[in-house]
Amino acid sequence: MKKLILSIFLLGASTYVNAQKTEVAEAKKTWGIFQAMNQGQNLTKNLDLLNKGLKNTDNAIVNEKTKESLEAWTLRASFSSAIALLDTINNENSIAKQKIAEEALAKAKTLDKKGEEKDNLANAEININNAIQSRGIRAYNKKDFATAFKIFTEITEKNPTDTSMYLNAGVAAKQAGNYKGAVKNFKKVVSFNVPEAKNLLLEVINIELVNLKDTTTALASIDEALVKYPDDPDFVGTQTDIYIIRGEIEKSQASLGKLIAKDPKKAIYQFLMGETYYKQALNVQNERVKLDAKKVKEYNALTTKMTALIDQSLPYYKKAQELDPKATHTLEALKQVYGFKNDTKNYEETKKLLDALQKK
Repeated sequence: MKKLILSIFLLGASTYVNAQKTEVAEAKKTWGIFQAMNQGQNLTKNLDLLNKGLKNTDNAIVNEKTKESLEAWTLRASFSSAIALLDTINNENSIAKQKIAEEALAKAKTLDKKGEEKDNLANAEININNAIQSRGIRAYNKKDFATAFKIFTEITEKNPTDTSMYLNAGVAAKQAGNYKGAVKNFKKVVSFNVPEAKNLLLEVINIELVNLKDTTTALASIDEALVKYPDDPDFVGTQTDIYIIRGEIEKSQASLGKLIAKDPKKAIYQFLMGETYYKQALNVQNERVKLDAKKVKEYNALTTKMTALIDQSLPYYKKAQELDPKATHTLEALKQVYGFKNDTKNYEETKKLLDALQKK
């Protein structure tokens, strides 16, 4: 978070008021006292002083002589924005003072034709943003995730390029069970091409699959991800799993076939092609388990089908292992295949390789 910026108030020539305008003069004096003292002292003392100065500006902006005073409105923005930031106890008061600060800022900006109070107004604006952010963090820490999401969203509306707040909004939304809100904000962060873009896309897809249970939307997100990260094995692997779950094996194998043709030495593509057959075999095995023991003919037919699928997976797994001998996921798959086929020799050799890798 940006630190509290309460700069020494600079009085522009155009905002100089005559001695009769005592409310503005008192407000300015109070502001100077506040800046000179230790702002880390008792919160109540800080707020009392700031409220005193704000009261002076209340009177100044209704006085005929000072209601259009740039200095009065700038001081008003400074006092109220400081209260909004410093009052960490009373959220309602913080929000109320934030609104006053925003109104004062808007008025001061229309009066500041020459930009003489530009820095002071910018400081007040920073205080407002930090006040909102502080409330969001406090809500999150209290596990009031719905409120935190609302507050972080408010910040993004004020600062539409603040990637950290979109990320905060996404995290808070997910914690609140607002999964669509989480996806929307994570995708917004990705649009800024941040270093974490890939991981956020994977998180988006995981939310769509696990929380929203929407494979169609997840596949669309994977297509978007593959435009940004062509042929990335993480996205291709997830896409393969979705196609298998949906029973669209042909689509998966067609996609992987193109990738293998493009890069036949990419071990992960060979492995995933093996998976398309092996996972079909597991589905057949589940069918067989549920079968009535008396249905011998059907049982044997399923066994034949399962064995054929496992045999089809084997060449791809072996090729993957050849290309990447240290890939434990491939060795695990081969061990399972050899176990099913009662191929003791290859099973033991594969297990030995796997055990050696896992000891390192």
